[in-house]
Amino acid sequence: QVQLVESGGGLVQAGGSLRLSCAASGRIFSGNAIGWYRQAPGSQRELVAAISRGGSTSYVDSVKGRFIISRDNAKKMVYLQMNSLKPEDTAVYYCWLSPDYWGQGTQVTVSS
Repeated sequence: QVQLVESGGGLVQAGGSLRLSCAASGRIFSGNAIGWYRQAPGSQRELVAAISRGGSTSYVDSVKGRFIISRDNAKKMVYLQMNSLKPEDTAVYYCWLSPDYWGQGTQVTVSS
C-alpha cells in the first residue's frame, strides 16, 4: 500500500520557475527509482526525469539543462525544480515510484 501526493503545480509565465513536490507514504523500498512523468493534451505520457537512490539522474532531452530532480530518502520526498519554463512544458505532471505507483497528478500551465 503506497500513496504518492504531488503539490506545487500552477500557472506561470514563460521563463519562470516552479518546484513540484511529491510526498510518499506506506510500504516503500527506498532503493526504488522515483521520478516524474507528464502528459500534455493530445500527447502520450512521457518520463521527464528519474533518480536512483544513489543519486543518478536521467532526463528527457527537452528538459535537460532546465529541470533538476532530487530526492530525500529519509523524508520520502522527491522534487522537480523546473526553470526557464516554456509553453511546451504545459502538462499534468505525475509522481512515479517504480515499478508501478502513481500520484494523482498536478497541473502545470506555462503562458506565453
